[in-house]
Amino acid sequence: MHDWLMAVVLGVIEGLTEFIPVSSTGHLLLASELLGLKEPFWGTFNVLIQLGAILAVVVLYFARLWKVLVTLPTDPHSRRFALSVIVAFLPAAVVGLGLHHFIKTVLFDSPRLICWSLIVGGVILWAVDRFEPRPRHTDAMRYPLWTALGIGVFQCLAIVPGVSRSGATITGALLMGGDKRSAAEFSFFLAIPTMVGAFAVDFWENRKTLDLHHMDIIAVGFVVSFIVGLVVVKGLLGFVQKRGYWPFSVWRILVGAAGLAFLVGHA
Repeated sequence: MHDWLMAVVLGVIEGLTEFIPVSSTGHLLLASELLGLKEPFWGTFNVLIQLGAILAVVVLYFARLWKVLVTLPTDPHSRRFALSVIVAFLPAAVVGLGLHHFIKTVLFDSPRLICWSLIVGGVILWAVDRFEPRPRHTDAMRYPLWTALGIGVFQCLAIVPGVSRSGATITGALLMGGDKRSAAEFSFFLAIPTMVGAFAVDFWENRKTLDLHHMDIIAVGFVVSFIVGLVVVKGLLGFVQKRGYWPFSVWRILVGAAGLAFLVGHA
C-alpha cells in the first residue's frame, strides 16, 4: 500500500508540473528525497510516468495532430510544422543521448543543484516574462524553422534537473518572438517526441530490473499523471494569457529556497 500511495503522490506532482515552467523532474526528485524514496526504482519511475502527462497533450490536441499527419503528403504547412518539431527535438536528443549516464548518475543525484536551478531559473523566467520582446509569432504550428531550432537549443538546458524542460522551451520561444500562448503550445508539441524518447531510453535500460509489481506501480503513476495533466493543459493557456508566467517564477524561487533550507537543516 505504501508504494501505491507514493505512486499516486508522485503522479499528481508529475501531472501538475510537467507543462508549467517549474521543472517536473526537479519537483519529483525533491519529493522523492523528502519521502525517503532512495531505491533506484523510483528514479526510473519518475521518468516513465512522464509519458502519462504527455499522453494528455496527444488527447487534447488529437484532432489538430491527426490533421497534420493525414495531410503531410499534400499540405506544405503540415510538413513545415512536423519539420519544425523535429528540428527543435534534435539538439536535446543528441545531448541527452551523449550525456545520459552523466545526467542520471551525477546531475539527478544533486538536490542542491536542483534547488539552485529552480531559483536561478525563476529569476530568469520572471525577467523574460516582464521584458519579453514584442511577439512576432502567434501560431505555434507556423513557427519558422530557425525559431524552432533556437527553442530546441534552449531545451538542451533542461538536462540540468531543476531548469525545467517547459521553462527552457517557453523562455526560448518568448525570446525568439513567440507570444505567451503559442510559446506554451509549442512546448506542448515538443514534449511529445522528447518525453517519448526519454521513456524509451529509460525503459530499455531498466527492462531487466522491472518486475510485475514495479509495472503495477508505474501504471498507477502513469494514469494519475495523465488525468492531472489533462486538467493542467486545459487551464494553462488561458491562465498565461491573463497572468503571464511570473506566478511560476515565484513558485520556483519559493520551492528552491525551501529545499535549500531543508537540506541545510538536515545536513
